[in-house]
Amino acid sequence: MVLNPPSSAEPTATPGTYRFSVGSAAEAVDTIRARLGPSARVVSVQNQPRGALGRIFGSPRFEVVAELPSPPASEPVAAPRVAAEEALVLSEPRLPAVLRRAGFPERLLGRLEASPGWRAAAHRPLHEALADLARDLRAAARPPRPLPARVAFLGAAGVGRTTALCKWLAREVFTQSRSGTVWKVEFDRPNPAPTLEVFCEALGVPVEHYAPGATGAPSGDFLFADLPGLPAAGTRAARDCATFLERERMGGRVLVLNAAYDADALRAAYARGRDFGATHLVCTHLDEAPRCGRLWEFLLEGELAPLFLGTGPGLTGELETDVLETVLRRTLPLRGEDLR
Repeated sequence: MVLNPPSSAEPTATPGTYRFSVGSAAEAVDTIRARLGPSARVVSVQNQPRGALGRIFGSPRFEVVAELPSPPASEPVAAPRVAAEEALVLSEPRLPAVLRRAGFPERLLGRLEASPGWRAAAHRPLHEALADLARDLRAAARPPRPLPARVAFLGAAGVGRTTALCKWLAREVFTQSRSGTVWKVEFDRPNPAPTLEVFCEALGVPVEHYAPGATGAPSGDFLFADLPGLPAAGTRAARDCATFLERERMGGRVLVLNAAYDADALRAAYARGRDFGATHLVCTHLDEAPRCGRLWEFLLEGELAPLFLGTGPGLTGELETDVLETVLRRTLPLRGEDLR
């Protein structure tokens, strides 16, 4: 006799469906009782196909499917009652743990935990506490601020500064139907950005290499200036950069940060941008930063107005102008499956 599952099954076999190959009804009954016990029941009986020799010389075989049902559920045992105070203590660590997993920095968590409503929020059901937190973050975030006509893009080398300029430039040209001029600025160091000139040519936007007193008056609705990487403090390049921003009346100064950097690097770059009078903030490389909760520190406590988030390396598209909702969606697990 062939048994599937293996023939080692005993009357204490686990509930489930079993298949047997037998030669007679009597063999089936004996086998099922021996293997599965008296509570098993037959589901189906079918002839097994055989080859030509089997049909001539062999005895008939049958496939019997038997089922061992689950034992009847016992009466549910009443869960011990837990005092309300104990339930609150048990649920309290969940909210901080979820926020830490989402990448919220300890500095911001400390600020939240010190707020008057934190203890009450931490004791509520997790989905309710997260919904309330999302509402409070929306209320506390810095509102958007329009860019003026003259804008400089600032940032350390490698953060995607020129790409950010191109993304915003494409939006202005394609979506807003605006025209303008781009300046490529260099101080004591070169500003290699070959894709900028090719991209602007494709858009029909003139690019000029800036030279003090020699660059013509920009035409169109806007002037965007692509500066080299922010220089170190106290250097000649730093003085030249500050002079340029003031002399050319750059009322908009967009600081570009790489969101994939760690929190300390982001803070240092943010402070450096503020030294040069940054007014707006762009965060790039969100496609490389799944834990972007660290950005809340700058959206809530920083002085710069959020402009957009770069979500990919393309020169067009892949940007989110609704910064607040994008970071909420990427940091707070508001769906049920994310709370497990």
